[in-house]
Amino acid sequence: MSDSPRRQLATKIAGEVTLSADPGSTLRKWRTDFDVSQTNLAAELDVSSSVISDYESGRRENPGIGVVSRIVEALLTIDESRGGDHIRQYARVLSAGFESDIVRDLREYPTTVRLSRLYDAIDATEVQSGHATSVSGHTVIDSIAAITRLSSEEFYRLYGQSTSRALVFTEITRGESPLVAMRVVTPTPNAVVLHGIEEDDLWEHAPKLARADGFSLAVTNASTEEMLESLASLP
Repeated sequence: MSDSPRRQLATKIAGEVTLSADPGSTLRKWRTDFDVSQTNLAAELDVSSSVISDYESGRRENPGIGVVSRIVEALLTIDESRGGDHIRQYARVLSAGFESDIVRDLREYPTTVRLSRLYDAIDATEVQSGHATSVSGHTVIDSIAAITRLSSEEFYRLYGQSTSRALVFTEITRGESPLVAMRVVTPTPNAVVLHGIEEDDLWEHAPKLARADGFSLAVTNASTEEMLESLASLP
């Protein structure tokens, strides 16, 4: 079907690459997001690895829409052969009514996961404990896009199927905006993770607000890619 999550994702990726000022870099971003090596992608396309490398580095002339479409379809085919995790992730985000530039990942776990395990997986440090010690899912959110573009009602839908989850806000500088935004959302999640900062950089009032609302607050400075990969391995 033309409106399937796979087709919508293919259109999104191809559009980003085609319109990018640096198509090779955008191709590389999506390939690494899908955790596909140049060798595996080349094998799926029946070309040499150097062809993929040349496109990504800009040594070859910018790929036309035909080449881009072939590469995108190859990435999606590889993902489906591995179980379709990335396509399903995109479908979950769509079903929640968000664009993927706002929600990077939205998952429900088949069993509850202790917060300590989640924090260990993403190298996070808890700076304020909360009422709950486990979660049933997570949502990874672009903090600026969410705060500037979502209404309070839309913000609540970030919870997915349950508030028993961790909301992970990426690209944080100090944490004021997400913590203030959480004050207008009821009920609150079990945990909030601020990504991109160390504990010493955290807004001084953040732990107090988390304590007042009863959720666990943690920070992590792991790379976005590593964090998403670690979260994908849970539970």
